[in-house]
Amino acid sequence: MSGVNVAGSSLKYRNLLVVIKQTAFEEYSQLKLRGQAPKALRWKRLEQRYKAHKKCVNDLLGVLRKQEVGFSCVNRVELDRQHLADIDLMVAVGGDGTALSAAHFLDHGTIPLLGVNSDPNVSLEDTNTTKQVDERRSHGALCMCTAQDLNESLPKVLFGEAEDHLTKRTRIRCKVKSTFSETRLVPALNDLLISNPSPAAVSRFRMGYLEESQDSDKPKPQEYGTVTRFAGIPYDVTRSLNVWSSGLWVSTSTGSTAAMAAAGGQKMGFNSDDLQYLIREHMMENASEDVTADVNNRMLVNGEKLHLRWNSQRGRIFIDGSHLTHNLELGDEIMIDNNAPPLPMYIPKSTTR
Repeated sequence: MSGVNVAGSSLKYRNLLVVIKQTAFEEYSQLKLRGQAPKALRWKRLEQRYKAHKKCVNDLLGVLRKQEVGFSCVNRVELDRQHLADIDLMVAVGGDGTALSAAHFLDHGTIPLLGVNSDPNVSLEDTNTTKQVDERRSHGALCMCTAQDLNESLPKVLFGEAEDHLTKRTRIRCKVKSTFSETRLVPALNDLLISNPSPAAVSRFRMGYLEESQDSDKPKPQEYGTVTRFAGIPYDVTRSLNVWSSGLWVSTSTGSTAAMAAAGGQKMGFNSDDLQYLIREHMMENASEDVTADVNNRMLVNGEKLHLRWNSQRGRIFIDGSHLTHNLELGDEIMIDNNAPPLPMYIPKSTTR
């Protein structure tokens, strides 16, 4: 019977969108045709990874056809909101970067995301090294399925037999208020990096916390840092601190083991709803190490709102990596909290431990 597995379960998901990564081999091949490809490229290695990725894609589509599931495919770089109409599951095929990019379009938190690591193998012949880890490949922390177990794991998801892998992941809500506009950025699943576009330049900002004003009708002092508004709601700015640094990381528990941990932050409990911030290379004069550590790296507990006033001429917010950014100007204000809609996502068991 169509839509029923051997155990008699019915399909949980019937209309899928498959988001497919464009590999480096495909990108560089296009540049090669125009004579613009770098000379030092290792084409054999790139082609091997391309073939492994394509095989995974074909295997995945074969499973969907076998189960008679409706689906459509789109290249990661061509993904648009119009592709989300009437789908009940998004499948991102590539690695963690593809899963993060796909998640940005699921800002309402109503459509689950399944990541598939299309090239998890590490071949000593391919790497030409005795190392057992290849940093060029995706870690796959956000991918429940891999090319190796696809035939077994994907049907479990389709028929609702992998619910122990389905979790709601906290995401970062970020609003930017400029002189004449207020912008809500797409929710960040891993982290935000707020810094000067140049890594050699100092990032200057004033950082504090927002508390909703209880006496909004009373006149407020005109000195900056006492009151501000987001979406028409007045807030008092408290515990303010002027910062000269290399920028600010903010992460969820999902992203705390990625760039945040590499920068010296703390690994968070997997199911924590809190956020974490880390000031990078904070230039604090005459401060003890204990004071510096307490100020530079802290948790934002559930409900706390972090506030920044950008005091450099230029700035940029990097959302889950380098592909999605928002430019800042002198005087822009930023509000950060954990009130973005959580993302339902299938996560490998190894990630939750």
